[in-house]
Amino acid sequence: MKIYFAGSIRGGRQDAGLYEQIIQYLKTFGEVLTEHVGDPSLTSAGDDGPNDQFIHDRDLEWLQSSDVIVAEVTAVSMGVGYEVGRAVEMGKPVLCLFREGTSSNLSAMIAGCSDVELIYYSEFEELRKPLQQYLFSFNASK
Repeated sequence: MKIYFAGSIRGGRQDAGLYEQIIQYLKTFGEVLTEHVGDPSLTSAGDDGPNDQFIHDRDLEWLQSSDVIVAEVTAVSMGVGYEVGRAVEMGKPVLCLFREGTSSNLSAMIAGCSDVELIYYSEFEELRKPLQQYLFSFNASK
């Protein structure tokens, strides 16, 4: 299974450590195409490609080739919102994760989208079982 993980880069890297934990867990279910999102050395400058068009085109190619999208949507990020919207448009299964108890508000465009599964959680450990259930059910339906 090819998994596209989306998390904030230019919108802020305050959750990079959490992204890294999620990505490591997701790797037990398949190939994570976007491992760099959890790299603690990646800054909000987003220097993971030679230019913006390269990053856009590469990431859209990964998105298109993925089987499922998992997006951590707690940190406000235009890029993550764009990726989720494009994935929905492509008919990809999309799972969004929102951490409660933060100062962030979940976008109505995510919360109100019937094509997006949504998991609310407080800490990483709470994600293990729902992620496993989602990915197993997705794999079983293929």
